[in-house]
Amino acid sequence: MTTTTQSFDTQSFLRRALLGDALASAATGLLLVFGADALSGLTGLPVALMRYAGLSLLPFAVLVTLVGMRQRPARAAVLAVIVYNALWAIDSLALIAAGLVTPTLLGSAFVIAQAVTVAAFAGLQWIGLRRADKV
Repeated sequence: MTTTTQSFDTQSFLRRALLGDALASAATGLLLVFGADALSGLTGLPVALMRYAGLSLLPFAVLVTLVGMRQRPARAAVLAVIVYNALWAIDSLALIAAGLVTPTLLGSAFVIAQAVTVAAFAGLQWIGLRRADKV
């Protein structure tokens, strides 16, 4: 495989990880903003918390889309996305562990599932960034 092909494949992997994150963030953000009232009863999570989380995800999704659409995403921007994702995952788990909310079983599963998903995106982005650094 040539260096050009390797570079394209590496950049493609990183870009897909970023754009997948952007899509998931936008979808989750919209769900939380517009579905907070309906979800609150099922999850036991406060409406205000879900709306605030959803509203914070929407500009993040736009930013990650812009980073991911670049032919060669800027290293600093990708690192910022990775750090944000890692903090989001940690904060999500800490929210439950600290007892700051008392979600239902479904609510706990939702928070944990999204934390794991966000951490997975951070991991994929880290792998993509490391591969891009080697090219």
